[in-house]
Amino acid sequence: MQVLSMLYLWLKAGHVIFVIFWMAGLFMLPRYFVYHQEDGLTGPMHATWTDRERKLLKIILWPALVVVWVLGLALAMVIGAFQQPWFHAKLGFVLILTAYHFWLAGYAQSLARGQARLTGRRLRMLNEVPGVTAAVIVILVILKPFS
Repeated sequence: MQVLSMLYLWLKAGHVIFVIFWMAGLFMLPRYFVYHQEDGLTGPMHATWTDRERKLLKIILWPALVVVWVLGLALAMVIGAFQQPWFHAKLGFVLILTAYHFWLAGYAQSLARGQARLTGRRLRMLNEVPGVTAAVIVILVILKPFS
């Protein structure tokens, strides 16, 4: 029982650490997009911003996403969360963040090709998605409503 308890704490710590990494990247990448677009979609700064965006996705965002999901699902199994309604709601919001992540990756590819589909203002507004979603997730995890 003590081993399971220690495993739970390590899973939880790892999950929280990688959620922080993931969220930092989700906040950072849209800001990169704004600055990228403001610097223009041609020339040397375009190449610099494209490289920054690619590295942020490759080095931080994709690995963090995978680890968050693996550790999160392991935690859910350890505590039996799959039968709890608050967890279903949380999972829905995590799916929204995951879809947002994939959308950001697609937008990075568009910018790399020189195609800006959104204004800086829209990107700034979209930058609120991870913050609001994370707040809802924290409330669900801490308060466990619908139990």
